[in-house]
Amino acid sequence: MSSNPSTGVTTAFLFPGQGGFDGEALRRAKERHPQIGRVFERLDAVTEELYASRISEVLFGERKADLRDLLDNDPWASQVAIYGAGLAAYEILAAQGAAPDVLAGHSLGEITALVAAGAFSVEDGVRIVAQRVAVIERQGGVDGRMVALAASAERTRKLLELVDEPLLAVATENHDEQTVVSGPAKILDRVVAIAGQLDVGAIEIDTPFPFHTPALAPAAPEFAAYVRKLDQHPLNRPVYSPILQRYYEPGDVLAELLAEHFTRPVRFAAAVRHLRESGAEVFVEAGGRAALSKLVAKVTDGSEVRSLPTLALTGGRLALDGTLEALREAGLAAPERGGLAELLAPSVPSDVFAAYWSERGHMVLELVRTELDAFRKSAEAGRPEPEPAVEAAPETAPETAPAAPSASSEPGPEEYDRERLFDELRTLYAEALEYPEDVFEDEVQLEAELGVDSVKQVELLSRVSSRYGLPPRESGFRLATYNTMGKITDFVLQQMNDQGAHAPASATG
Repeated sequence: MSSNPSTGVTTAFLFPGQGGFDGEALRRAKERHPQIGRVFERLDAVTEELYASRISEVLFGERKADLRDLLDNDPWASQVAIYGAGLAAYEILAAQGAAPDVLAGHSLGEITALVAAGAFSVEDGVRIVAQRVAVIERQGGVDGRMVALAASAERTRKLLELVDEPLLAVATENHDEQTVVSGPAKILDRVVAIAGQLDVGAIEIDTPFPFHTPALAPAAPEFAAYVRKLDQHPLNRPVYSPILQRYYEPGDVLAELLAEHFTRPVRFAAAVRHLRESGAEVFVEAGGRAALSKLVAKVTDGSEVRSLPTLALTGGRLALDGTLEALREAGLAAPERGGLAELLAPSVPSDVFAAYWSERGHMVLELVRTELDAFRKSAEAGRPEPEPAVEAAPETAPETAPAAPSASSEPGPEEYDRERLFDELRTLYAEALEYPEDVFEDEVQLEAELGVDSVKQVELLSRVSSRYGLPPRESGFRLATYNTMGKITDFVLQQMNDQGAHAPASATG
């Protein structure tokens, strides 16, 4: 496999680092996705060996531990939780047929990305994460912290020059207006004070130790020696490193490169721009919270890039649901059970069909296209054509469909007026978003004025399509074109009129 995909990059999966954990979102997802339980069972075997504690019991027990709680009580658990959540999200996406062209991680997330790409076993990934914590603790914990400044990397470096402390460093360049600084706690207090005088905002990062700082240099050799003893395997997917600013290559000694992470900065914004220039149009954050999704949106502002979170709560709902729907809509994940999977393989488990479709779905589609082309040429040659097929009934219809109603028994599309449709759509959106109905005026901007992000808009439009039996949207469809309730109403009405659709039975009730 090529380690550097110069072309053909469409989808990038990103794995978060410090702060990338949402306990409530992970617990909710675990109820519906068995991949989470399976991943954490494998982690349990190692954490029980190393800490005499099962990470699953820490995260899914009666006491609902979240990131702040983990940082205060179990620093190792916070790091393993971030790693495990990222890996679990990746397994869920893979089971749904989502196949990334490239993986990338933010700091700790690079370990997750390498494990997801097969460089190390899941169990050895836990050992690497645990050793990362252990060697820092053996250095006295390195009394320090990390602070995000609302400033560019260039401005931040000039600010640090005023302090003139060799152990102080730019740790992460997230985007043009956010840079993370790492170093000794007392020195960082001075940095924050100076930033305040310059009207530069500062916020502390949720992390047990400072990372990407010269202060960690003494811990790097011991860490490299430990990782060197683990089995390293060839990557099964390309992995791009925001720290190295390049793809990992087959000849790389990962033990040495991971040790360099202790002191080298994460240039995340530059990595996103590189992947974007390589063709990436969809960035999926495989892990907790939605920090990387927001960073990508900042870095790519003004483009048509889609940035999708997974194990995060947005508006009280699990972001993973909307992301999977968005990936299916874009043809980047297998059809949901009840659709093509139900038609072609009703007895096959969803995750098995998803894996099959991810690997061979394009072959099936190519075969269908070839057969249809042959059929068309046969018809054009003057051979007898078969009787036209009766239009297929909806998948939920009984095997023997009832006779079509007469014109007088059900209103036709011309009777399904815009005002009535607008009222129904307003009710649907209001209930789904838990907003008052009266905020959905004809010209109200869904995202700019009501804060409904693109992922949620895709989910709602899919509900509308299902409710009114609309045909699949054309490949040139742009969500941004339908950014108000009025435009959505006109679009749905036009689709209904084009296919002679009737109101659904539930639409009037």
